[in-house]
Parts: sequence; C-alpha cells; structure tokens
Amino acid sequence: MTHQPFRPFQDNFSREGALKILQNACAGADDGELFIERRTSEGLVFDDGKLKNASYDASEGFGLRAVLGEVAGYAHSTEVSESALLRASETARLAVGAGGGSLADAPRATNTKLYKDVDPISEVTFSAKLDTLREIDAFLRDLDSRVVQVSASIAASLQEVIILRPDGAEVSDTRPMTRVNVSVIVEQNGRRESGSAGGGGRISLGGLITRDDWQPKAREALRVALVNLEAVPAPAGVMDVVLGPGWPGILLHEAVGHGLEGDFNRKGSSAFSGLVGQRVASKGVTVLDDGTIPDRRGSITIDDEGTPSAKNVLIEDGILVGYMQDRQNARLMGVEPTGNGRRESYAHPPMPRMTNTYMLGGDSDPADIVAGLKDGIYAVGFGGGQVDITNGKFVFSCTEAYRVENGQIGAPVKGATLIGDGATAMQQIRALGNDMALDPGMGNCGKAGQWVPVGVGQPTLLIGGLTVGGAGS
Repeated sequence: MTHQPFRPFQDNFSREGALKILQNACAGADDGELFIERRTSEGLVFDDGKLKNASYDASEGFGLRAVLGEVAGYAHSTEVSESALLRASETARLAVGAGGGSLADAPRATNTKLYKDVDPISEVTFSAKLDTLREIDAFLRDLDSRVVQVSASIAASLQEVIILRPDGAEVSDTRPMTRVNVSVIVEQNGRRESGSAGGGGRISLGGLITRDDWQPKAREALRVALVNLEAVPAPAGVMDVVLGPGWPGILLHEAVGHGLEGDFNRKGSSAFSGLVGQRVASKGVTVLDDGTIPDRRGSITIDDEGTPSAKNVLIEDGILVGYMQDRQNARLMGVEPTGNGRRESYAHPPMPRMTNTYMLGGDSDPADIVAGLKDGIYAVGFGGGQVDITNGKFVFSCTEAYRVENGQIGAPVKGATLIGDGATAMQQIRALGNDMALDPGMGNCGKAGQWVPVGVGQPTLLIGGLTVGGAGS
C-alpha cells in the first residue's frame, strides 16, 4: 500500500481560489478558517481464536468556519471541490451577517514536530498484524490454564490536516496513531473474571507488535483478571482513598480537567468559574495540560485551529492560574489561546479540549502513603465514569482495587465505585507520591458528541473522605 501525498490545493482546487472563497465568507468576521482533512484507519480484532473483524476506512472532507463574537457559522462537506466550498461559504457567512468584526491575528508559526510523518497502516503488512494477534492469543492460553477467552486488537490511523486562514496563513500536520489492546477472561471454580491492558501513541506500529512490547501488556491483562478472581465485595461508606499512579489520572481528567476548559468558564457553568487566583486544591497540587510531549497519544504539534500546542499550567501549588482555551473563547475572555482548540474531524467545529492532563508528583514515598492509610481503599485501575461539569460531581468504577486496614494491603475488592466532586476532592489531597506516571496511551475523551485522543497522569496520592459505593461494610 503506497501512501500518496495529501495535496488538496493541487488535486481539488487552487489555493488562490480557496483563499478568495474563505475571505468572502469571513469578511467582517473576527476569525475563521478552512480545515481540510484526510484520514485513513485500520482495525483488526482477534477474538476467541479467530479473526473476528478487519476494517479499513478512508475519508476526506473540509470544514469552513466564520466567527463573529459568540456566534460561529460552520459548514462541512465530504466533497472536496470548489463548488462545495462555495456552498459552504454561503452557509458559514450567515453567522457573520453585516459583519463589524476585526480579523484576529494568525497563530504564531512553529517548526516543532512532536511525532514522525509515518503511515502506521502501510508500514506493517496485514499478515504480520494477523500473526501477532494469533501469537498473543496462543501466548495467553499457554500462560495459564484458567484462560477461557482472549481478545486482542490492533488499531492504526493517519490523520492529515491543512488549515488555511483568511489572511493567507497556512499550516499542516500529519498525525499517526497506533494502539494494541489485550483483554482476557479467566475461569476458576465456576467464577469468571476479566482483565485488560493496552496502549500506544503517535508512533510507528512496528514497535508495538514486537514481543517485548505486547507480552507485558498480555501479562498485565492476565494479572488483573487473576486478581479479580480473588476479589471480595467492596465495602461501602466514607473513607480515605489512595489512588495509584498513571491511568487513575482519568479521575483528574474528568472531575477537574473538563471544568477547566475555557467555554464552560466563559459561560459560568463550571464549578471553577471565576476562581482564577484562588485556592482550588491542596497546597503542593500542580496540574498541567501539556500537548507538547513527543509521541504521546494526546499530543498535537498544532491544534485544529493552527495554534501550536503548549505546556499549560492550570493549577499551581493549589492556586487556579488559568483555563484551557481555543481562539474564540480566549478572545472573548481577553486572554491568549493555549493550543487547546480541537475537533474530532472536518465535520466538527473546534472547541476547548484537553491534550495530556496530569498532576505533578510530590516528595512522598508511595509505600509510605499506603502504609499511612488506616481504613480505606487503594485503587489502581479505573473503568468508566460519569461527571457533571457544572458541579464536578463524579462516579467512577474501579477495575482493580484493594482494601487497606492499618496500612496493610488486604484482599482485592470487586464492585467499588468512588463518589465525590472534583472541587472538594482536590482540597482533600493529603499526600503526593514521587512516582508521577503517564498512562500507557489508551485514553479517549468525549465532549458535546465529539471524541478526541487524550493522555492522563498523576502520582500516587491520598484523598480524604471520598464516598465508596460497594456491596456492604
């Protein structure tokens, strides 16, 4: 499979013609852009000893936006042609009306590249991918006789974007993405439990399908499943909770991160609205959103408005210092864009979104944090969760958790849910470990019907007084 260059200004319409149409749509507007995208993706799922699904998708299209004040006109099409662009411009133009705006300056240019221009789909043959999935299946079944089902998947995609602004500024980005995931079901004495592990990033697929990479994922999935075989019903009540490093940062992402996105704060609908400069977390707590980490799943060289990504401090030593911004919300709030204007595809307008959101580590030994827990839960794995952005209230289910009494880690518990609200939980952080870690590269974030890849991270930390929902005391 040969990857052809993405050249819409040569193959579909002239750059001069597209720019003139865009300028007409944005006359009198504050901002706007033409976002052109081509995306290819491939997925293989090997389940219960056979290839269950293999898919390959290719799409391309454009979105044209004109922004005036709080209003934005947006039109998109799968037909990348001058006639489709003309129709889209007429639709987007309706939001501008008589105009009166002043076109904002273009984002600053950047020569930074955070990942390679590699096509992860074509670099590895289909047969090599299938052989890897078969090998994962056989490896896990040979590893433990209690394994009754294995599901392994390989996913790869390439997104190519070009962003043209009405002032003629043009930027582009080529974004690879890969992931390998393993799930396993074990059975013992009539009881079945499951475990899963996986990860990837904006990296080539070749490294992910080596035994050195997938075998640890397979072993981890099996370990979690076997732990759950021994799990007892979770207790219920208000208790202190220790969260493990890495992926448990998903709680921070959901319960706090969304509340720090600019649009919610501009509209006053976030629990953190109007609190810049005030203490919103315990002393020592620093939270960043950083889209500049090379090769990470949530990283972006430029956001989907053309603004270079940045390492943004949101909370510093417990004090709220800023929000994540796209261009429109930043302009309306009188601040600078932060490189967080993201969209799922050409069919979606951009909005403030997270990239890699994490909490910095402290100076405590993680073992000492657990040893200091008198009666509570040690949660190291999370599944799904629900959050209300307006008040930060969350409910998260644990996929791996343990009862801790008098500093001793006891039996694993099943069915534990953590209940609280982000603003209160941040004020109740009592200890921060020195083991900050990022997740292995498996996060997706939904907002307003749009999904984008993200990263999370945190150190081991102790939160006081969370409500634990379980089967009993």
